[in-house]
Amino acid sequence: MGIQSTIEASVDKFTPAMQRVATVIRDQPRIVLEQTISELADSCGTSVASVVRFCRVLGLSGYAQLRMSLATELGKEAAQFGNDLILGAEIAQSDTLQEMASKVASLEILAIDETVSGLDYGALERVVAAVDQAERILLFGIGASQFVAQDLHHKLFRIGRNAFLLADPHEAWTAALLSPAGTVALGFSHSGATADTVRFLDIARQAGALTVALTGSPDSPLAQAADECLVSRARESRLRAGAMVSRIAQLAIVDCLFLGVASQRYEQTVDALRRTRDVTHPK
Repeated sequence: MGIQSTIEASVDKFTPAMQRVATVIRDQPRIVLEQTISELADSCGTSVASVVRFCRVLGLSGYAQLRMSLATELGKEAAQFGNDLILGAEIAQSDTLQEMASKVASLEILAIDETVSGLDYGALERVVAAVDQAERILLFGIGASQFVAQDLHHKLFRIGRNAFLLADPHEAWTAALLSPAGTVALGFSHSGATADTVRFLDIARQAGALTVALTGSPDSPLAQAADECLVSRARESRLRAGAMVSRIAQLAIVDCLFLGVASQRYEQTVDALRRTRDVTHPK
């Protein structure tokens, strides 16, 4: 995972002082290359000790490693997207529509790249095998995460899998509690902290279901409630009505998961897709 995505995924671990460091670096990532640790601490209204603790929460030895990691990452991004685009920059009121579209598109491309390259393919293979053999597949997410769950439900339903999209928390908890043998329960939450979704996986796990978390935070409560965890990587813009970049990253995982399941019974899948297309697109 890139250092900027690591910062994004670690927000819940930061103290208020460290959160100020994260905000400044998120908005102006090049500031780390331009300022000493003392200057950065002043810019963030905090202490040098807080900056050092911030680095260690990220798994870094100190400020020098943070600077080196950011320099490498920003160099790669400049080569891929051009020097004029600062990926860490927020969408500004002064941006043109073209500039806003470029920022969002670049962040979404980067999110897909980081998500796919950072996937735990061992975990993905185990989830594919479990979903392929499942007697029942339960899918649940709140808000924008429900749209991602809905996308996987649509795909699995189209190829004849026994998948259920649960829209209401009480409905989800009931379905989780009454999970028959061979149930796979998938919970969707980018933050991994959505209480209703965490409870859904907790109940399903206690009922004997295999639980899977699709989240952007591998240390989150949702990940801890899951037998398997598929992690997305995204740097989300604060100017949003719902998930944007994080949604795209999770949809990339959904597509990988679906293709894995579909390929387990290739001929049956192709036949199901052909037949369902014929019935929904009559000649």
